[in-house]
Amino acid sequence: MLTPKDISGLIARVALGDRAAFDLLYQSTSAKLFGVLLRLLNDRAEAEDALQEVYVRIWQRADRYSASGASAMSWLIAIARNHGIDRLRARKDGHQDISQMPELEDKDPTPEMNAMASSERVQIDICLDELDSNRAQAVRGAYLEGYSYQELADQNKVPLNTMRTWLRRSLAKLRECLDNA
Repeated sequence: MLTPKDISGLIARVALGDRAAFDLLYQSTSAKLFGVLLRLLNDRAEAEDALQEVYVRIWQRADRYSASGASAMSWLIAIARNHGIDRLRARKDGHQDISQMPELEDKDPTPEMNAMASSERVQIDICLDELDSNRAQAVRGAYLEGYSYQELADQNKVPLNTMRTWLRRSLAKLRECLDNA
């Protein structure tokens, strides 16, 4: 398993066009990013398609990663999450993928994948429970259900900038909680 520093180094090599580093980055991080997309999109086939698009974006934007900012894995997850949210919003607008055919083979997650996702989910839920209930609900709405900041501000009857502040501070608390777990 690669360390955050190793992943950061791989991203730097990908920015220089190193295909071997890109392959290793994909092998090391694709399961995590797939889990993020699957949780957001709730559709295995769409999550698989989205994962490929996410790695195209990573290849194209690797030079934008700054090791002095967020962790490398957080940067990768943010790209996946944002892409998943974009797909959810496109769904809300009535756009559907025309290749909605039933699956013939069993593509359910393995027991090991389920166990890993379950333990991570439990830790996230524990950390979310430490937030005020309206803040936790806003985080879930923005990052798990794909609501825009404006939609959440309207639901909570607060100004848009207040909602942005809530989410920024809540994410900082979640990051701290998860880092200490």
